[in-house]
Amino acid sequence: MNASIQTHLALILFLPWFTILCTLFWMYPRQPRNRARRMFDAASIALALLAFVATMRWGYVVAVPTGTAGNIWRQVLATASAYGVFLVVMVLACIVRTPWLRTRR
Repeated sequence: MNASIQTHLALILFLPWFTILCTLFWMYPRQPRNRARRMFDAASIALALLAFVATMRWGYVVAVPTGTAGNIWRQVLATASAYGVFLVVMVLACIVRTPWLRTRR
């Protein structure tokens, strides 16, 4: 299996959890719900998913199979680092969005 297929497999496996996190991000706080807010939320989610895929590909290429574990470390490093980057982007979006929403009320 090549890197591209394994990258997409990891994304497919993470999709249920990402759906839950992104839905919570989209729904809360409930107000204000205007066009600018929807655009910001959509851009944040898209950026987090793009960062996940980019980091997954990078991690798979960078990791060197060593020891008896072999290629599994490529998948472990790629998945762990990509998930961390996804969370960082979403947390930063929450941090930026909170004061921005206060000023728009």
